[in-house]
This record gives sequence, structure tokens and C-alpha cells, in this order.
Amino acid sequence: MALTLRHRTLTPRLALGLAGVAGGFLPSPADAAASPGPPTTPPTRICGNPSLLTGPASAPPGALPVSPSEDLPKVVFAHPSHTVFWLAPGTFTFGSSRFGQVIPKNGDTFIGAPGAIIDGRHRNLYAFTQHAVGVTIEYLTIENFGAAGDNNNEGVVNQSSGSGWTIEHNTIEHNAGAGVMLGNHDVLSYNCLTRNGQYGFSAYTPNGVRSLTVTNNEISYNDTYNWEKADPGCGCTGGGKFWQVHGAVVSGNYVHDNLSVGLWADTDNVGFAITGNYISGNYNEGLIYEISYNALIADNTFVGNAIHKGPRNPGFPASAIYVSESGSDASIAGPYGHSFDITDNLFQNNWSGVILWEDANRFCGSPENTSARTCTLNDPSVVNISSCDQAHLRNSGPLSNALYFDLCRWKTQNVVVSGNVFEFDPGAIGAACMASHGCGFNGVFSEYGTEPTWSPYQGDVVENAIASHQNDNFRDNVYDGPWHFMVHQQGNVVDFATWRGEWSQDPGSTFRVSASAVVTG
Repeated sequence: MALTLRHRTLTPRLALGLAGVAGGFLPSPADAAASPGPPTTPPTRICGNPSLLTGPASAPPGALPVSPSEDLPKVVFAHPSHTVFWLAPGTFTFGSSRFGQVIPKNGDTFIGAPGAIIDGRHRNLYAFTQHAVGVTIEYLTIENFGAAGDNNNEGVVNQSSGSGWTIEHNTIEHNAGAGVMLGNHDVLSYNCLTRNGQYGFSAYTPNGVRSLTVTNNEISYNDTYNWEKADPGCGCTGGGKFWQVHGAVVSGNYVHDNLSVGLWADTDNVGFAITGNYISGNYNEGLIYEISYNALIADNTFVGNAIHKGPRNPGFPASAIYVSESGSDASIAGPYGHSFDITDNLFQNNWSGVILWEDANRFCGSPENTSARTCTLNDPSVVNISSCDQAHLRNSGPLSNALYFDLCRWKTQNVVVSGNVFEFDPGAIGAACMASHGCGFNGVFSEYGTEPTWSPYQGDVVENAIASHQNDNFRDNVYDGPWHFMVHQQGNVVDFATWRGEWSQDPGSTFRVSASAVVTG
């Protein structure tokens, strides 16, 4: 068997996106040129699939066999960089130290034979660590690292977010924290990432991450520790998390039944192509794109997301896609700077559909910005944590000190929701699915600004902006079922005729239920 599975069937869009990432460039708008359409069924399961997870039964030519009876960290330490290690069948352990771990060298490769397992036995914290570049890990089962509550915002595989790692065809399960950490130019493909304590994967380095490829993974049942309960409001859970990532192809993944959000791009992410994924059954939103920029979200299928969160959050529709203070901005380098397209997706019986939201009280310098050490990306030499403070903002407005008024705020702008199919049967969701519980909504809205008097975004300033002045539009969609619409102000529910007429939304769209059936419950 070859060392890695190299021959894959790629859609034209995905092939272009992968080429861009491999070359160190962000995805191009040309990635959207060919549309394969959203998947109608879940993709081939990765978890438990021997055809995708079984490594070579004997050591490949040039590889160094390692037996489970050997001390793997010591073997790796004793050999030069760019060594290929073939791990024989059996269970590898790292002793009783919490810091027993493998520290790869540049270019090292680790290949698992059928039945090769690395087991932390809930004693060791990490499996593969430190800052080597170009490491490959494949065909291994890596499990049981850390005990419950360990590894908060840390990970087990590539714990230090090393660059140029390729992690593929592995089962990474039952670990504390994130199963995998991702750094610059990393590739995560054909893995089973399941039942990890915090995330299946987390993309983070202190200086941001460049050019990621996350394709064809199964990401399921993560956040078993329920970190939001342990640390309320942390925003630190999900199937996968991206933080300050510039350039990502996220395609062909099966993201399901995570005990929080499915995929979450949180804080100053830029240039994402999120295409062809099947995202289903996640407790909270299927996909969140938050205080970030410039993305394409196309040809995905969303089924049964936020059914658990929805009834517990009646004042705000819990949706399949939640865009929060995010949109397209041509001043930010990278693709998709002119239109943030949510297009050609299929939505089936999620708690709600697509919500475009902007928090009037959240901006750079605001005490309500939970990403407290971050600012917008608009001209950082001028607009930053220091300059977006009370002194600059107190007297700012559209006509006075306008630079800070404009650029210290993340904006939900230039978002186009088009060509999607929204299918909604309240009976299939359950008795709690009522309008009064926020079930069955699409919307574009904010809330009344209530920050202290030094905030310039008082009253309906942001409500008016997101609803009428920031080029946020729904159009050419199909709505099948008794959908509701929320516009301008949180809680302002309108029927389809008002949504289309007074608020100029959804020209060219089809609504298959009479307006009298829209608001129920």
C-alpha cells in the first residue's frame, strides 16, 4: 500500500481551492465557477470505515518499523529528521507522566499499520507536540489523552499548531480538549474526529493561521465535557473552531451530532470557501461566522441543526447558519471581498434557517466585545485597540470623527443569501417548534444600542444600518413551509409580503405557504 491515499475525486471548485492553498494563496472567487450542488445524503462515513482508515500491513520501503514494546518518543528522538516511522499493530503508550509525548523532527512521517493505536490512557496530555514543520500523521488511532477538564483550548495531535502538517486517515477520539490543533498550511483530510472533550479540531496560533485545508473529515459528537457549562459564555466549543485564519478551504466534511456548534469561525477570519459539506444534528448552530470577513458558503446541506438550543433560546432564533458581525470588505486582502455569498445550499428542518445579525453593543474597544484583545482588520495602523477607545469614539459619528465611527465596528455587510432551498416542517421538528420559541425564522436584524453614553452606536443606528444600508439581501430563494421573518429589530416578526415589500428582501423568491400561515404559536 502506498504511504498515503493521493488520488481523490475533487469537484472543480474544490480542486481550484486546494491548489490555491497549496501554493500559499487564499482561495480565489474562481473557486465558485462550477457548482456541484449540495449533497443530498451524508457522504461516505469515515469513522469505522476500514477502506479509508487502514494503513499498510507491512513497513513501506525506507520506513523504520517501531514495535509497541519500544518507547516511541525515545525512538523518534534518536533518529534524524525526515524519518518515516511505521507503527506496527498494537497499542503504544507513553508511561505515566502527564507530559509523555512524541516530539517529531522536521519532515517526519508516522504511518499506522492495521490496528496501530496510540493510547494516552487518560494519563498523558498530548500525543504529538512542538514546532516541527512538514510532519505527516496517517492511519493511526489516537485516543484517551487527557482526563475530563484537561486541555482547555489545547489539543492532542499537533498540540503546538506546527506548520505544514498533513493529518489524514486517522481516528482521533475520546481525547480531552481538541483532537487536533492546526497551524499554517496544514491539511486535515479523511479523519474521524469524534467524541473529543472540547473540539474535533481547533485552528489557532498567537499570530494567526494562514492557508488551511479541511476536507472530507467526519467530525462528530465533540464537546463531551460541555465546556460552556464549565465556563459559561466562553464560546469555546464545537466540532471545529477557527480563530484568525486567513484562507481556508473547508469542503466535503460530514459534521454531525456535535454537542455544541458544528463549525465555528470566530474572530478576524478571512477568505473562507465553505462548500459541499453535510452538516446535521448539531446541538447548536450548524455554522457560525462571527466578527470575520469575506467568505463563500455554497452547496452545503444543513439538516436538523440547533434543535436542542432552539427551545432554550426563545428570544433569538437559533439557526443553521448564523452570521454575526461579519461580511465582505474589499479593503481586507483576499477573495470574496465584494460579496459574502450564502448560495445554493439546502436547508431541511433546522430550528431556523439563516440569521444575519449585528450586535449594536459589540465593537472594537467595547466592554461587550468578548474577543477583548482583538480589533477590526481595517487599517490596523490607525484603527486598533488603543485608538478605538472612549476618547476617539465618544464624539464620533457619520460626519464627525467618522473614521473611528466607521472602522471600529465589525459589520454584517454585503451578504447575499441567494439560490437556497429552505424546507421546514414544524411537525418533523417537534412540539416545541413555535414562532414564540424562535422556530422557523430567516432574518436580518440588530437590537437597540444600549452601551453607555460614550458609544456612538446608540438607539437604532445599527438596526437601520443592517436592515437598509449595508447591502444585506435575501433573493431568489425557495421557501417550503410556514417560514417566519425577523427584520430590523430583534423581535420584529413580519410576514413574507412585508419582508418582500417594506424591507425589499427576497425578490425572485418562491414561498409555498400562504402568508396567513406564517406566524403561528
